Amino acid sequence: MKFTYYGHSCFRVETKGSAILFDPFISQNPLAAEVDLDAITADYIFVSHGHEDHILDCAYLAERTGALVVSNFEICEWLRRKGLKRLHAMNTGGQWTFPFGVVKAVAAQHSSGLPDGSYGGNPMGFVFKTGDRNFFYAGDTALTLDMQLIPSFVPPDLAFLPIGDNFTMGYEDAARAATMIQCRRIIGLHFDTFASIRIDKELARTHFKSRGLELILPEIGTTIEL
Repeated sequence: MKFTYYGHSCFRVETKGSAILFDPFISQNPLAAEVDLDAITADYIFVSHGHEDHILDCAYLAERTGALVVSNFEICEWLRRKGLKRLHAMNTGGQWTFPFGVVKAVAAQHSSGLPDGSYGGNPMGFVFKTGDRNFFYAGDTALTLDMQLIPSFVPPDLAFLPIGDNFTMGYEDAARAATMIQCRRIIGLHFDTFASIRIDKELARTHFKSRGLELILPEIGTTIEL
């Protein structure tokens, strides 16, 4: 499975012959200035919630690539009104079988207003069972006891967790989340983009290591094999 990081919470996973993009926020992320939006390919775009820093480039990329957008019902309807047709609505607790595997939508404790101020429905995370590597993308969330339920669907081989604090979990709570979901390999997201979510990266890595966990903090624009 290949992972490419585009900054903030935007990344792409290539697995089972599909390219899956998450929470596209690139064009107005100053840290992602070197990322070429028009070079990104995707078969699917998963959107965890409606905030601009997760959905800004979704409509443009979906139109250009022809990707199927997967999100909650309200966000899908909002995108439909913008002219998108390839949409798959889910909601918390539901699951669906895609060509690359099964995805379960799970709770995220956050908010979800859309960029124009309209209602964005419930924020979500997604658990992927692919037959390649199983993984959990938490979206923007606080630490919650619901995370203990994740391994009952599938124990994740790796997890993508927010670590920037202030708006989401910080790295200390992300380490607690890793224990709850029974996953030792974590890719940190949602950090350093804004002043309010800047972190001490070395301190974060040391905190995870002291608990027998691995925290990967990727450089923007890099691709790694997972």
